[in-house]
Amino acid sequence: MERYAILVAGGKGLRMGGEIPKQFLPIGGKPVLMRTIEVFREAYPDIKIILVLPVAQQEYWQQLCCEYTFDVPVQIANGGETRFHSVSNGLKLIPDDAAGIVGIHDGVRPFVTVETIRRCYDEAIKMGAVVPVIPVVETVRHIRKDGSSVTVPRDEYKLVQTPQTFHISLLKEAYRQPYTSFFTDDASVVERMGKPVFLVEGNRENIKITTPADICFVNGLL
Repeated sequence: MERYAILVAGGKGLRMGGEIPKQFLPIGGKPVLMRTIEVFREAYPDIKIILVLPVAQQEYWQQLCCEYTFDVPVQIANGGETRFHSVSNGLKLIPDDAAGIVGIHDGVRPFVTVETIRRCYDEAIKMGAVVPVIPVVETVRHIRKDGSSVTVPRDEYKLVQTPQTFHISLLKEAYRQPYTSFFTDDASVVERMGKPVFLVEGNRENIKITTPADICFVNGLL
């Protein structure tokens, strides 16, 4: 059985307020994206990694690899107009007859644990489509169309993380569908075909780095 990981890193860093895209910002002396790649290699040393980057950032990535002597082999796919198109480009680098599991992960989630990764891949073998989730710990309110709001029972909701893992053939079939704005993640693409998606435990530290405050938080984790 083959294992693939498609790491999507198309951020422009606008919410960081700087010119360096957030996936390249250093945490603990190493770019975010390199840390993300390393944890997948720790989970599965033989995993095949596909890195999705905007064309304009690929040369800079190569420069960083030289600067940090980072020699983990990865295939590069071009980033697309949306996440859907980026993942679709990454999937094209996996042979159609490949048998195994592919995980789609945000490149700016460097603190996913080895245990979470293995749990997602192991369960996907049995279930076909799996996403990691964590409990909602804050009060949640639903905003109605008239502007009013109401508290909803938080134990009926989960926060979704990545890697979202699937049988390769299933995800390839799902991504042959026409794009719609309904597709907010890979699970929503699979569900659009009427296929069930199953939940496994994620890890609380597996945050998506988006703001400068997130950088402070993850440096604290280190």
